[in-house]
Amino acid sequence: MLISALLPVFVLILVGLVLKRTGFPSDAFWPGAEKLMYYVLFPALLILKLTYAKTDGLDLPQIALVLLTAFGAGTLLLIGLQQLFRWSGAVFTSVYQGGIRFNSYVVLAAVAALYGDQGIAVAAVIMSLMIPLINVLCILIFARYGSGSVNGLRGTLKAIATNPLILSCVAGLALNLTGIRFPQALFDSLSFLSAMALPLGLLCVGAGMDLKALRETGVPLVISSAFKLAVFPWVLAGTAALFGLPSLTVKVFALIGAMPTATASYILARQLGGHAGLMAGLISAQTLLAMGTLPLLLGVLHRTLL
Repeated sequence: MLISALLPVFVLILVGLVLKRTGFPSDAFWPGAEKLMYYVLFPALLILKLTYAKTDGLDLPQIALVLLTAFGAGTLLLIGLQQLFRWSGAVFTSVYQGGIRFNSYVVLAAVAALYGDQGIAVAAVIMSLMIPLINVLCILIFARYGSGSVNGLRGTLKAIATNPLILSCVAGLALNLTGIRFPQALFDSLSFLSAMALPLGLLCVGAGMDLKALRETGVPLVISSAFKLAVFPWVLAGTAALFGLPSLTVKVFALIGAMPTATASYILARQLGGHAGLMAGLISAQTLLAMGTLPLLLGVLHRTLL
């Protein structure tokens, strides 16, 4: 079931890769498509799903505590690896981003395929807390190990505060809690936009892969990818299970933990003094590797923790 449910997700990513490499429809198409996804389609999906989600079983303070515990543990483990391997500061910032960040588009597509609308709602709630936390942690790591300027850090903080994914999650939760619902015409419009979000998002993920960057191999790429795809899912899911969260929430945590790193990591690496070449390699390598590791890892997690 896991493989058959996830297969369409990875097929669309590969289709996006093939389209980009063949120049169809054009190289100019993809930047515009990514902006449309980021500012319109994905926010519409999050607002719609969160507004109508059943949030009775979601304990926000407990979810926040799980996130702080798991990401604190993950950060300490990665800093321990830095002490062991003595990477340069720039290299470690990319190893760190590769170890804890996740691709939101792939997450929601996989959650939708496996757990339906309620799974999307749970994932959106988790993401509304997780995205700010991850970005703050990454900025702290860049401030300690990177070579970026103070102005660059300030600009990044501003970008977090105005992140449309965070704002749409907050808006959706507010509408849900206040009981406000959309008029039918607006509901239908958001539904049409939402229906385009995940397919186009997956195509953009594939189009954004840089296979040439895979030449940027070596120990940092291997360690960061192994941590992200094989270790961190256990940290997240294990912490959620330890805190007694519902089964669906634990499953979503496991899925998020097993996702490849975010494409936005490359931009942060370039702006704040990280190793942009290694980051590009990590994004592409993890996206390809996740096609094999994700079904295997989730199968093991489902039999052990769930």
